[in-house]
Amino acid sequence: MYEVTVESGFSSGHFLRNYKGKCENPHGHNYKVRVTLAGTTLDAAGLLLDFKLLKHVMRPVIDRLDHQMLNDLEPFTVLNPSAENLAKYFYDQTNEQLAGMTAGRVRVKDCTIWETDTTTATYYE
Repeated sequence: MYEVTVESGFSSGHFLRNYKGKCENPHGHNYKVRVTLAGTTLDAAGLLLDFKLLKHVMRPVIDRLDHQMLNDLEPFTVLNPSAENLAKYFYDQTNEQLAGMTAGRVRVKDCTIWETDTTTATYYE
């Protein structure tokens, strides 16, 4: 099994519904996101996926969330914009793009979101 990983960042605001405490109020984070891909075969160039291509796949998701109030964007108008839900959102969005690009050869292994330097949430299947 091969793995490749790329990290990126974005800044967004959010608040948590059904939560009692400071995080029920609007506030912001400088998020970091790490996406790790996995696959059993390499392409003709000997790559699982070019790092540049993975960054390109992540870019539309980051651009959609960067400097936005997450609670105003689907699916977070209903789904709480917790770090856990953001990790799954990145996982799903990235996996969907990869399935078409690589004919299923490459999949997302996991996605980790940092809300702060010391707090993370990870989603994987």
